[in-house]
Amino acid sequence: MIIELKKTQEKVKEWGQEVFLTAEATSGMGEKEKTALQKMKELSRNGIEKLIEENKLDAIVTLGSDLSSVLAIGGYPGINVPAGYDSGGVPYGISFGGLRFSEPKLIEIAFAFEQATLIRKPPKFIA
Repeated sequence: MIIELKKTQEKVKEWGQEVFLTAEATSGMGEKEKTALQKMKELSRNGIEKLIEENKLDAIVTLGSDLSSVLAIGGYPGINVPAGYDSGGVPYGISFGGLRFSEPKLIEIAFAFEQATLIRKPPKFIA
């Protein structure tokens, strides 16, 4: 079943789709984009990969989810699990990232962290 949405139903203004619309209007990747992509690959090799390999690490760890964008640029896996609550009771997480194909090890690490801390509390819904 195909459902057609009216332009007013897409919620473009409310959900900030400008970047996607601008990208859709292009002819694809030009030299500028290819150069930027190559530079990001180089930075990843000389950054995260070098850090992990030279120090023989299973993963890198950061509080919060800021690591996710850095991992995404290099195409690396990451996982974020609950790590605590701020003074207002809002949860925050801890991120574990690794090299390509390290997902099984990251899942083990994240699971071990969760089991060791037992910090996660089921959410309470206000009716």
